[in-house]
Amino acid sequence: MNRELLRQLPKVDELLSDLSQQTRFSDMTREQMVDIIRAVIEEKRQEILKGSLDDDSCVKYDTILNQAADRIIFFKRRSLRKVINATGVVLHTNLGRARLSQAAIDAVAEAAANYSTLEYDPEAGHRGSRHDHVEKLICRITGAEAAMVVNNNAAATMITLTVTGCGHEIILSRGEMVEIGGSFRVPEIMEQSGARLVEIGTTNKTKLSDYENHITHDTSALLKVHTSNYKVIGFTESVSVRELKALGEKYDLPVIYDMGSGLMTDLSSYGVDEPTVKAALADGADIVLFSGDKLLGGPQGGVIIGKKVWIDRMKKHPLARVLRVDKMTLAAMEATFRSYYNDDKALSEIPVLRMITASSDQMKEAAVRMAALLESLLKDTGRPDQGPACPVHISIEEAEDKVGGGSAPASVLAGYALAVETDRMRPDGIEAALRSGDVPVISRINHDKVMLDPRTMTEEEQDYAVRKLAEILNRG
Repeated sequence: MNRELLRQLPKVDELLSDLSQQTRFSDMTREQMVDIIRAVIEEKRQEILKGSLDDDSCVKYDTILNQAADRIIFFKRRSLRKVINATGVVLHTNLGRARLSQAAIDAVAEAAANYSTLEYDPEAGHRGSRHDHVEKLICRITGAEAAMVVNNNAAATMITLTVTGCGHEIILSRGEMVEIGGSFRVPEIMEQSGARLVEIGTTNKTKLSDYENHITHDTSALLKVHTSNYKVIGFTESVSVRELKALGEKYDLPVIYDMGSGLMTDLSSYGVDEPTVKAALADGADIVLFSGDKLLGGPQGGVIIGKKVWIDRMKKHPLARVLRVDKMTLAAMEATFRSYYNDDKALSEIPVLRMITASSDQMKEAAVRMAALLESLLKDTGRPDQGPACPVHISIEEAEDKVGGGSAPASVLAGYALAVETDRMRPDGIEAALRSGDVPVISRINHDKVMLDPRTMTEEEQDYAVRKLAEILNRG
């Protein structure tokens, strides 16, 4: 039987001839297609030899042709590709955090497609600095003396601690010894910088006297880390930036404030209780660090602002070259900060802020529209006597959306989501099917219902997600 099945395996040239005629594979080279076809046939051959295939239907020409076509489609698919975020988590770290504004997208495209003024001053006719593209703008928006951008906030922390504390002590509260994504911890970054950590206070309570009692001749800075990815409540006490500044001035020590999330505009009226960058500078922080792709709403990057004396030292440090950003990041960062010339403009142009500030009523209206579209698609099955293959219960559910991305952990964004459930398909089966294909739709399951949350989707994406859901349900 094995020999008979082996003889039935189609020839490479025959499969290649058929697949080459399909226009969807016109961009594939002959060598690429041959390699994939041979791999599919070889897998079948090995399965036959092991005895795991004993049915000739598995080696029929059309079966293997379709499997080879599927493999080619998978090969053509980019690993880093678009997904639709239907989770209601605005800054979803696994899905790339902040969506860029259209202005930032256009700036990136222009920088990528052309030569640029990255390190050239056309007016002077000689080399320029890549820092110049964003420094004056960031200083204008934040009120800082100087600024620079590195490749993420961990990098910003690294170079700041290296420049201010290498070989010396830096004081940090135990309640602020945070761990960020990927198991990276502030104490470990500090160790790599060459600075020596001095832990003070307790997990829930740190007083100003704790800082002062641990200042020695070897102390080089006072560090405050905003716990942007968790919140300690109850019997707690912490020291403000303003208080630390007074202490720093008394002992001639800089105050470093690692903010993490980097909120530029006060969003407390929208339920987001996070400190702002401008407030941190106003309270006297000498150096402020924050992420570009969180609440700022820009590209990945670590923004360092503050006193010129410290920023200039960082620019000259060897790590500045190691941690520098490319032209596309600078282009996106510049465009993002330009939106902050006017708060109303920022709220309307920057997707992160627009999604966070969307009202509950707006979300309900969007969810209702999605439900109506789904109902119409389920009815339009071409089988009026049967209806959809899978009877579906559609509802509009209240949703507690999240900012995400290690930002505003206690904030809840009230909204609504489209929810579906059916007796003939498990919710995890529907969720998995939504994730399949060229454009995966990432949903969530709540109380055995599949939820599509409109907050984190454009209207076009909402329609796509609903249509994909309808296809899945109609197939049953």
